[in-house]
Amino acid sequence: MTKSFRNASLLAATAVVLGLLAPVTSSASAGGPLHWAGCEGTDHDPRQECATLTVPMDYADPNGPKIDLALSRVRSEKPSARRGALLLIPGGPGGDSLDDPSGKGQRLPQAVRDQYDLIGFAPRGNAPSTAVDCGVDHGDLALTALRPWPDADGSVTGNMATARRMADACARNGGALIRHISTVDNARDVDRIRAALGERRLSVWGVSYGTYVGAVYAQLFPRRTDRVVLDSSGNPDPVRAERAWLAAFEVGVEDNFPVFAKWASAPGNPYRLADTAAEVRPLFLRLAARLDRAPIPWPGANPAELNGNVLRQTMLNSFYDPDDYAGLARLILAAGKGTVPPAPQSPPDSALQNLTAVAAATLCNDVAWPRSTTFYQKAVDESRARYPLTAGMPRNAMVCAAWPWRPEQAPVRITDRGPTGRIMLVQNERDVATPLSGALKLRTALGRRAVMVTVDSTGHEAYLANGNACGDDTVSRFLATGRRPGTDVYCE
Repeated sequence: MTKSFRNASLLAATAVVLGLLAPVTSSASAGGPLHWAGCEGTDHDPRQECATLTVPMDYADPNGPKIDLALSRVRSEKPSARRGALLLIPGGPGGDSLDDPSGKGQRLPQAVRDQYDLIGFAPRGNAPSTAVDCGVDHGDLALTALRPWPDADGSVTGNMATARRMADACARNGGALIRHISTVDNARDVDRIRAALGERRLSVWGVSYGTYVGAVYAQLFPRRTDRVVLDSSGNPDPVRAERAWLAAFEVGVEDNFPVFAKWASAPGNPYRLADTAAEVRPLFLRLAARLDRAPIPWPGANPAELNGNVLRQTMLNSFYDPDDYAGLARLILAAGKGTVPPAPQSPPDSALQNLTAVAAATLCNDVAWPRSTTFYQKAVDESRARYPLTAGMPRNAMVCAAWPWRPEQAPVRITDRGPTGRIMLVQNERDVATPLSGALKLRTALGRRAVMVTVDSTGHEAYLANGNACGDDTVSRFLATGRRPGTDVYCE
């Protein structure tokens, strides 16, 4: 899924959180008119407007407590050609798209920008929408804690303790809203946004975790969708959707490592690690094992050492975008000499706290996770043996293993029931967070409703990001004209 807790690096997603544009308008009630006004801050397109929408905190109690959703908009650039609204659904969970109408939305072709108002939002729980915060320990905000890397010997005992500690913090500090953050709630919020915009049907562009929200929205409200683009999708298994996301890193890393190894062994590369691609994998595994045994102090980092799991997590982060390979190679070269580069910059804990709380709530409220230490230990042992690069992390226990509440609503099963011709999946062939194997499961579930564009490219997020011209053109044509291939296509 994205560059936050689910689908990409936590720090990258949090940087987005730090740049949120707070709306300066009064709230509109659910279904009522939105009052658009200028956005606070200057780091956005001057055409961008902001508004606030009030929705039920609990859709089972629509007349009960309310929460606010922060929205943003850049209007259609050619009103005479306007078709409707295109909602940009962010990854995460824990990400937002408030800046996207000014940012990645401006990379859309002119024909698409002419036809749509581009709409961004901060999903429920994400500041500056009504926000949640668990107040977890500073050490538990490290990616090597949020992603459940086991101890150096493979033990999951520490992970179970972390899960209990974080779950207890959320129970103490999360307030009532933390029980009402889930994918189904997000999908219902999307429909409230559609209604408040005055649109009979809504087009969406969902990325990473946002593809799951988009798929659930299209399942719950099939007649209210217009053109739906699902970019970098995961396995929608309703029984274990979140665990399937975590487990996908096993395959995602294996799909991507050969590309990194080829890059890292190329003659002329200033960060060359080995003479041949075949040498890079054992070099990495040896270094990670050495750092397991003898971490290098790393003042200013969280944790304040470079250990094997920090190296593994850095690898995972870098595989989201091949442009980040150099950072991983520099760390490997430094660690090989017993040194470290400057500690990576980290956003303030307040931003990390918000992102972490939203992510935990979504993952744990969507589906129930196993609670047995024995269950996770067996799974981690099997994973470590088969996928040594990820050391068992993808099958380990997260905070959900100790979550104090059971899911209040059943997850949505994605099916082929609904209008045909309205959904297009686009997927890179080598994606560390949402590998092709998982996306194919969503494609199968949607059946006749969808077509899929598979792109011969590497990295997370395909359309107008890490894909290629063929894939971009196919998706752009669909958004602009509604035309899509009659069958699934492969873009070399």
